[in-house]
Amino acid sequence: MAASGTPWSDRIFDIVVYVAILLVTVVTLYPFLNVLAISLNDSTDSVKGGITIYPRQFTLKNYDTIFAFSGLLQGLKISVLRTVIGTVLGLISSSMLAFTLSRVDFQGRKFVSTFLALTMYVSGGLIPFYILIKDLHMMGTFAVYVLPGLVSAFNVFIIRSFIDGIPYALQESAKLDGANDFTIYWRVILPLTKPALATIALFLAVGQWNSWFDTFLYNASKDNLTTLQYELMKVIQSTQTNADNFRGRNMVEVMASISPESVKMAITIIVTVPILVVYPFLQRYFVKGMTLGAVKS
Repeated sequence: MAASGTPWSDRIFDIVVYVAILLVTVVTLYPFLNVLAISLNDSTDSVKGGITIYPRQFTLKNYDTIFAFSGLLQGLKISVLRTVIGTVLGLISSSMLAFTLSRVDFQGRKFVSTFLALTMYVSGGLIPFYILIKDLHMMGTFAVYVLPGLVSAFNVFIIRSFIDGIPYALQESAKLDGANDFTIYWRVILPLTKPALATIALFLAVGQWNSWFDTFLYNASKDNLTTLQYELMKVIQSTQTNADNFRGRNMVEVMASISPESVKMAITIIVTVPILVVYPFLQRYFVKGMTLGAVKS
């Protein structure tokens, strides 16, 4: 026994736990800090290697090079719009379908659930999907960013599983009070499924924010519908192929002072920081979801 009355075995266990948590924290943070350090370090110096978690020669030249490209502001605007609109509409669509499938009085729930499950394993492929988008006249429109991913079977099943854990007596009680199905969904189900909705919202937001391939396929010729990730992809290509879409700059001088690797690291930080900013606002719902699960069990 230790002088404080705490057994040595408990102290050793606490030390092992703290060391394990410290190692996990270091392993988690080091790659991000390393990328940040390289993005803030002089490109010619970064080529030498040896950058850890702080820059040897601090500079903002890498970020200045990226923001010198035209189209980034328009791309940022469209990316924010598609992220917000796509996330909100995706949440509403998936949650409404999940609520419908959770209803025991819905006769077609088995057929619809089976049909949704099949879409997770069977896909028509890129070419049929491209033809479908073209036939629906969504080429060159903002709708192509939102409508194709409006409903995801995976998201629907997650929300439905959460709704199934809510006592059905709550819905019956609301019906007795005169509430219709939409009122039950909006006033009863949605407030109780916030943890699940927060999780799905993060999935949808990350997917919308990081997407660039749909811009490449359907809106590459529409400068007013370009996205930030697509423009940043063009930045990477330009730094590697010496494309001349800088505004008022000598490309030879710029390319002599930067490296594609440093630009990639700066782009990684640019596309990661917005999601890191959003995550703390959703984290409390994750914690609440775990707490609810513990209480139910």
